[in-house]
Amino acid sequence: MNIPQELKYTKDHEWVKIEGDIATIGITDFAQSELGDIVYVEVETVGDSLDVEEVFGTVEAVKTVSDLFMPVSGEVTELNEKLADEPELVNSDPYGEGWMVKVKVSGDTSSLMSAEEYAELVGA
Repeated sequence: MNIPQELKYTKDHEWVKIEGDIATIGITDFAQSELGDIVYVEVETVGDSLDVEEVFGTVEAVKTVSDLFMPVSGEVTELNEKLADEPELVNSDPYGEGWMVKVKVSGDTSSLMSAEEYAELVGA
């Protein structure tokens, strides 16, 4: 299981890459493998300011639909447009081309987990 050291994580299996005040967010390798083949990603919160743990979208796999939870407070500024035509990028490249949204961070990020803490959570 791939858990990049440079990223931060949540108990809900989102990953966060923080660069300045912009956070790129997606779901972890563990999450995509648990969900199976992803067929649709829906995010209708671009332009919205959301708090930690609010739902920012959903990901639909062959067998289930899961909510996506905000790992940081902030304004959703961008959606990965590639996912409209290629939702399978979340499966094939969850930490790269499969990112979901970018957020202008407006809150504290200290509650995010390190790679080591996340690995312990998922038993990796």
